[in-house]
Amino acid sequence: MAKKRTPTQDRGRTARHEEGTVPVVGAREPCPCGSGRRYKACHGRAAAEAVTELVRRPFEGLPGECDWVALRELVPAATAELTPKDGLPEGVPSLTLATVLPMAWPALRRESGEVLLGLQNDTASGDISRDLAGTLRAALQATPGQPVEALRPDPSGPRLQDLLDLSVPFVPSVHTGFEFWLGGEQEVANATGEVAASLERANEAALPTERLTGVDAAYWCATPEKNHLRWVMPHPEEALLDALARLHAAGASSLGEDTRLVGSFRAHGLVVPVWDLPVSVLAAEMEKPAAAFGERLGDALAVGTPLTAQERKARSGLANRQVTLS
Repeated sequence: MAKKRTPTQDRGRTARHEEGTVPVVGAREPCPCGSGRRYKACHGRAAAEAVTELVRRPFEGLPGECDWVALRELVPAATAELTPKDGLPEGVPSLTLATVLPMAWPALRRESGEVLLGLQNDTASGDISRDLAGTLRAALQATPGQPVEALRPDPSGPRLQDLLDLSVPFVPSVHTGFEFWLGGEQEVANATGEVAASLERANEAALPTERLTGVDAAYWCATPEKNHLRWVMPHPEEALLDALARLHAAGASSLGEDTRLVGSFRAHGLVVPVWDLPVSVLAAEMEKPAAAFGERLGDALAVGTPLTAQERKARSGLANRQVTLS
């Protein structure tokens, strides 16, 4: 039989709870609310549920949501400048988002005070935005010259949408390698030990990738057998699949000769159509075809009639070739 709490314990629990948010403590420690129970059996239970709850579109509301998704899932080496809503703290000259950092550090603060925030790290909760925000806050206060270790997520903490200036555009810069880790040519030349080895491994594994300039969030990449265009799109999934099916059934879903729409990814609540391209087709050659496809897609999205039998068949094929990344 569960042990009954005394009225005194109940009053203490209520009083402490009404004072404000209950602090996060160790799972086996007494709950700060004063209930007399361990944290994991009291307020820690709700906190654990909040941590594991999946946020389907963690980057929704941020400028450039589609590019955030691309940098998280598709692009090997890229950076983007971030601007905190309250400005940079004293001693921090810049804040940069990076796809990956050395040794998969969540973040680091250089000797100069510059802060780099890693995007592609594993996160402990179901809300990537909240996890990144926690890491960012720690990085802005870290000792210069030190990486930031993975943190236990605070389910009541702010999200990136709370910390960043949402009026500033998100402008990714795609790199051919990870030399940006070290800040300059001299630092790269002087790199030794684990950092140098990590840089070499990362550069060897990175696929050549470029961002198209004429449309949003479309990324060309090269592989040994064929090239690809992967385009993160903001449209609702069902409407987008209908539109793609209409174009596919009409023979208008390609990006030119010997190119083919082969399927799509689903990542962080958005759909990412993928085209196969010949190895001879470079990113610059995709600018005009992609812009023309964007116009065709806009027209198809505006159609309100039910799909025909042929279009339903095309849609089924596209849906069957869809892979969920996150």
